Amino acid sequence: MVTPEQIKEYIGHGLACEHLQVEGDGQHFEAIIVSREFEGKSPIQRHQLVYKALGDRMREEIHALSMKTHTPEQWAKIA
Repeated sequence: MVTPEQIKEYIGHGLACEHLQVEGDGQHFEAIIVSREFEGKSPIQRHQLVYKALGDRMREEIHALSMKTHTPEQWAKIA
């Protein structure tokens, strides 16, 4: 069973993050991801970057992942 720490590691290896938080119960996960790579991207494009970082794990290991994706500037306003 995949853990929140593993998902955090997977995302962090594939995407430069300034803040990365993952919580979950082994089946369903929630992530807050802050990255400069999100600048100028739509929410769908941001999610695609995260899915790319996760690769096949999204289909094979992770059953559900809810994401909140922010640029550093957006995060500074809400954190």
